[in-house]
Amino acid sequence: MTENRSDRIARGRPGNGPGPAPAPHDLRRIGAAPDFWYPVALSRNVRKEGVAAAVFAGERIALYRARSGAVHALEDRCAHRQVPLSMGVVDGETLRCCYHAWAYRGDGRISQIPYLAKGDARPPRGVRAYPVREAYGLVFVFPGAPEKAALTPLPDIPAHASPRYRTMTFSRTVRCHYSFLHENLLDMNHQFLHRGVVGRLQPKLLGYESGPASVEARYLFTHTGGKRNRSAGLLAAEGLGGRPSSDVMTIRTEYPYQTLDLVPEKADHPALRLWAVYVPEDAQQRVCHAYGLLMIEKPRVSAALTVAWPFIRHFTERVFAEDRMAVEAEQRAWDEQGEDRNHEVFSLILDVRDVLRANGVPL
Repeated sequence: MTENRSDRIARGRPGNGPGPAPAPHDLRRIGAAPDFWYPVALSRNVRKEGVAAAVFAGERIALYRARSGAVHALEDRCAHRQVPLSMGVVDGETLRCCYHAWAYRGDGRISQIPYLAKGDARPPRGVRAYPVREAYGLVFVFPGAPEKAALTPLPDIPAHASPRYRTMTFSRTVRCHYSFLHENLLDMNHQFLHRGVVGRLQPKLLGYESGPASVEARYLFTHTGGKRNRSAGLLAAEGLGGRPSSDVMTIRTEYPYQTLDLVPEKADHPALRLWAVYVPEDAQQRVCHAYGLLMIEKPRVSAALTVAWPFIRHFTERVFAEDRMAVEAEQRAWDEQGEDRNHEVFSLILDVRDVLRANGVPL
């Protein structure tokens, strides 16, 4: 539901109405709520009987895959001398610190101190263990209250398992607050940024709806000229003939995740589907790790997609690089100014900022 001017005044948004309105909390000082499942690694990077370092909002996490194949997530410090457990060695189902070989079970408890003798001081119980699950080729941890993990579902991405689509996985560090990336994907009026890759695209907002934890927008995209990268046409299901088309794109922030569906003209299902999440890395949340799953519809001749796959990857990486350049520039401006001096005029972005504020936690 699109708000009108009086609605925004009533909600205290700055820059509306004849008198001063109370400024909302600076969104860039709002942290990601921890009571959700967040990916912190690609599954393939946590090898059998191997260890990997991960992080969520300044909390260092040691991931290890036991001999059985199960992945565990522990606080990345040994209770003994605080040496990172991510430097350790997997021993069957336990993780041994590289320093004095203290062994930890997957629940964080100490299972053995090799040199501990009778009469020695009672050792600590262990370190924090995080609920952990694997899905979609990603390792998810639950950094919030552990008792909420079982009640909180993983994100639902049915297209990932569909034989109709092939999935491309993205994992990139971006030096900005996660909110800039939510705004970037939802505000498709920034296509001028990508003019060298996609030509002249004319986005038209068809409408949007917002709720307590979500914002969904629909755009009509029309290619109006300019040189368009061939892979852009393949993603829009133009086919080998490269015919022009008008596509409907639906983008949704469902806190804390984002999705994008692109439905070509005259099609009844998406030609591509994107799922993304932006996981804060540092305690101040000025750096995040963007994980994305891009599911692309397979053509009738499956070999065509195999041939096009590296070109599509190159195209998407170019678009992402331009987006990253812009959002990192936004972050640098915030760092220099020490506050958010944005003068936003787009109601859709004002709404998604409200959603991110309401569902996040103050830093």
